[in-house]
Amino acid sequence: MSDLKAGYYIKSTAALIGSFFENTTILLVEHNEEGSIGFVTNKPFEKSLHELIEFNYIKPFPLMDGGPVDREHLFVLHKLPDLIDGGTKMSNGLYWGGNMEQVIEAINIRGANKQDIQLFIGYCGWDLGELEAEVEEGSWTISY
Repeated sequence: MSDLKAGYYIKSTAALIGSFFENTTILLVEHNEEGSIGFVTNKPFEKSLHELIEFNYIKPFPLMDGGPVDREHLFVLHKLPDLIDGGTKMSNGLYWGGNMEQVIEAINIRGANKQDIQLFIGYCGWDLGELEAEVEEGSWTISY
């Protein structure tokens, strides 16, 4: 393992210009012996949640382009453990995952905003050792 940990941010370098990851900041939510998972936190998705057919009944809510993997699903980061069950506690009061029905209720009924909840289409994933190799080759810088 390296200096990488869940809860750390990585920022792309000039080595990734011209790729999906150009000018991205990624929050690592998992980093263990199986690999790493993270979400791009600074790349808005071209549609809002209410523009997706299955969520056309809810209030407008921004989506983020979380990464190139599994773009058929929504993923959540939130600061509402009292309202949303099942999240994994990270750092700074942030939780990864949780009951999506409760996420929608928090947005639609309780008025949660993008400071409380971030929704992502897709995620970023690396196999064991892959992200460390990319850091070593200079593709990413680590922010603690």
